[in-house]
Amino acid sequence: MIKVLASPSRYVQGAGALDELAALMKPVGKKPLVILDSFVAQILDPQLKRVLGSLECTWERFGGEVTKKEIQRLQRIGQEAGSDSVIGVGGGKTLDTAKAVAYYAKVPVVIVPTIAATDAPTSALAVIYTEEGQFQEYLFLPRNPELVLVDTAVVAKAPVRFLISGMGDALSTWFEADACARSTAKNVVGGRPTAAALAIARQCYDTLLEYGLAARLAVEHQAVTPAVEKVVEANILLSGMGFESGGLAAAHAIHNGLTALPATHDRFHGEKVAFATLCQLMLEGKPEEELEEVYGFCETVALPTTLADLGVQSVDAADLRRVAEMACAPEETIHNMPFPVTPEQVVAAIQAADAWGGQGRSEF
Repeated sequence: MIKVLASPSRYVQGAGALDELAALMKPVGKKPLVILDSFVAQILDPQLKRVLGSLECTWERFGGEVTKKEIQRLQRIGQEAGSDSVIGVGGGKTLDTAKAVAYYAKVPVVIVPTIAATDAPTSALAVIYTEEGQFQEYLFLPRNPELVLVDTAVVAKAPVRFLISGMGDALSTWFEADACARSTAKNVVGGRPTAAALAIARQCYDTLLEYGLAARLAVEHQAVTPAVEKVVEANILLSGMGFESGGLAAAHAIHNGLTALPATHDRFHGEKVAFATLCQLMLEGKPEEELEEVYGFCETVALPTTLADLGVQSVDAADLRRVAEMACAPEETIHNMPFPVTPEQVVAAIQAADAWGGQGRSEF
């Protein structure tokens, strides 16, 4: 039984880390294609051009969705410029696009997340969507990013909802890794979870419980505190290594199913994953004490616990069936659970999770 642990070649985090980017690029490339989303470009463009002034950069804006068409467009730009590397700067979709562009161009990629909203930055994985915003497929990459650089001073200036979403994505890490370990399922990189991967996944969950609220309150004031540093690391590094080397199970599969509901499209990835994690707990029949802990955490940091929180004000049997069937597609990670899962079970789990979250609380 082969065990595999995956990680980026180097991870750098801290306030002011962005100023080190050019020096850290020396062993990676001298002519990078720099992909930024439009919002980030408005804020960081002057600083990035100053920091990367010694390199021959080609600058391009990200189109907004991780589609095959957008990846091909950016790949052509990089090839025409003779780019020897790719730097992705922005949120999860920008970063996934940068990884995909680098893969098809056969050049290394450097990832600079400006928010801590997902665990995408460290992984050798990109999530591809249709032009309409529905999940299409996972693109599994042969290696992790050469460098992941996180400037927490930049992350703390982003709206707090991004940090909260990252906590929602990270919330699933331990529960999915634990399910994969119990079922002896393969992780994302094709091996069994190592003891280190499971320890990282558990540390991710424990960090959220201990520091999540303090980090949320600090970022509401754009402050970088030890709690913020810990939660940013949990959201990006611990969750990234934890999901990739620990494995994915029901939570991310149910998230993918939820994208079939148009009302959820304006909700962040981590917000949907948080609710999907609650669905996985119901699917597993977790005891009430554990449910209270996880639901309590979600409510404390303002993560969704009902379908209404995801914008789904009314849902019929056909909608739930569509979500469940998408979650149970043959290639989905829900089959890494330690027991067979049917669409009927997923429908019941969604209904149970929604009902528990709706007990005596105000609307999200």
